This record gives sequence, structure tokens and C-alpha cells, in this order.
Amino acid sequence: MERVYILLHTCCAPCATASVERLRESGRIPVLFYSNSNIYPVEEYEKRLEETQKYANRLELQLYIDEYDHAAWLEFISVVPKFEKQPEGSARCGRCFTYSFQRTAAQARELGIPAFTTTLSISPYKKSRQLFDVGALFPGFIPIDFKKQDGYKRSIELSREYGLYRQTYCGCEFSLREKP
Repeated sequence: MERVYILLHTCCAPCATASVERLRESGRIPVLFYSNSNIYPVEEYEKRLEETQKYANRLELQLYIDEYDHAAWLEFISVVPKFEKQPEGSARCGRCFTYSFQRTAAQARELGIPAFTTTLSISPYKKSRQLFDVGALFPGFIPIDFKKQDGYKRSIELSREYGLYRQTYCGCEFSLREKP
């Protein structure tokens, strides 16, 4: 049987858990790509990275780590004035997804992996349609809605089982400010 690799843009370990499980069940071999220049502050980025490394080691998953460049991310999403005032799920998020998917598509090409997807679709706070519309701009993107079949609930169960840190906001400073 041919091994079918897929690069999995990984926002955090908890979201990766059920996503990896689902990909494996479908016969794919997930390779994690931690690309999260949106995460603020840097201490939060490092904590999520540490948890992702812990999870990848436990499941013997390959993990590639993108360079953290929050300033470049801010510049990229700031091309439209007032993005920072828009709520989560707005055009600001679409611009953020574009940044991450550009980097993920480039990493997939570099690794020779023909397809990629994202763990972001597991979140009940992310609009799958918005993710898939942005993803469609990039060759090799496969739209997989990890929310389906109780994916989010499963990610919570697996996070508890593995003892993973679960964050309380998307990651960017704008969503941090929106936090109740």
C-alpha cells in the first residue's frame, strides 16, 4: 500500500489530536507544520510549540517548525486599515489564514508533500467555509472539516488524555483583547 503523506498546518497540540487521528483513520500519514507567527505574546507561542513538540514526540510524528516572525505577520494583515478592530471570524482572520497557508504550501512543496490541510477547521470559532475559500487559492489544499463527527469534542478528550495545555484564545493579540 502506498504511503500518502499530508502536511498538517498545526495551530496547537489540542487541535492536532483529533485531526491527526482522523487523518490516520483515512489512511494518510500526517506531517505536522507549526507555523504560527500570529500568536501573541511570544511566551504563548513558545508554550504552544512546546506542547506540540510533546504531542509529536508521543505519537512519533514528524514536526517542522516555521520561523516565528510576528512583525511580518502584523504587517501582512495590516494592509487593510482597521483589521485590528474587526471581530474574530472577520476578514482579518481570512488574511491571517492566507499568511499561514502561503507558508504551509511552500513547506509542502519543499518537502515534496503533494497535499496539505489545517487543524483550524476543528475549532468551533473558525468558519470552515472561510478556511476552505482561502485554502482553495493554494494548490494542494484539501478542505477537511475536522469539526464534523464531534471532532472538537474528541480533541478535548484527547487533550485531557495526553495532559495537553489548552489555550483560551485564538492566539493573536486581537482575539486576546476580545476574550471575556
